[in-house]
Amino acid sequence: MDDVEGRLDAVRARIAAAEREAGRPAGSVALVAVSKTFGREHILPAIHAGQRVFGENRVQEAAQKWPVIRAEHPDIELHLIGPLQSNKAREAVALFDVIETVDRDKIAAELAKEIARQGRAPRLYVQVNTGLEPQKAGIDPREAVAFVARCRTVHGLAIDGLMCIPPADENPGPHFALLEKLAREAGVERLSMGMSGDFETAIAFGATSVRVGSAIFGTR
Repeated sequence: MDDVEGRLDAVRARIAAAEREAGRPAGSVALVAVSKTFGREHILPAIHAGQRVFGENRVQEAAQKWPVIRAEHPDIELHLIGPLQSNKAREAVALFDVIETVDRDKIAAELAKEIARQGRAPRLYVQVNTGLEPQKAGIDPREAVAFVARCRTVHGLAIDGLMCIPPADENPGPHFALLEKLAREAGVERLSMGMSGDFETAIAFGATSVRVGSAIFGTR
């Protein structure tokens, strides 16, 4: 909370510089401010500084803090960037504008059911486990293109993009390059990739949104 606005401005400046360096149009990369574990007292300074897109990891945590904030700031866009359990699909569809972590048929089926029931359709991304890490959510990259097609044809879902979280101890560049390749093959335009430590690299590889938490809000 000590200087959320200042850190936010610094991140925005770095994004703008990375866009220029990559020869991309100004404003082509959206900033998702990752507010997981942070409360209203940290979030409001970012909102007052003009930030409108936020990311949360857990449905339950988001449900506890965001409805009141959004009542005061209805133009907020909320992304789910953490794993989604099928029994949370109803809450997720009701609460989030973007769900970035679709990664298996069971989740796709539950989301399709809730979207039909609620008449509300969040934008959906498929999460790809580019590092094949057993502890991490996301579909095997070798199955990603077929899964996107299945989401569309079997489950009737519109898939807008792909998301990944590279292994922490590896060069993220090859993982971002892989995700960009899979997006082209799957026919999706949005790429959610890059976090506080590597978002400039992600922008160079085509990220359309970056998820930045600690560089804005500080350490948890």
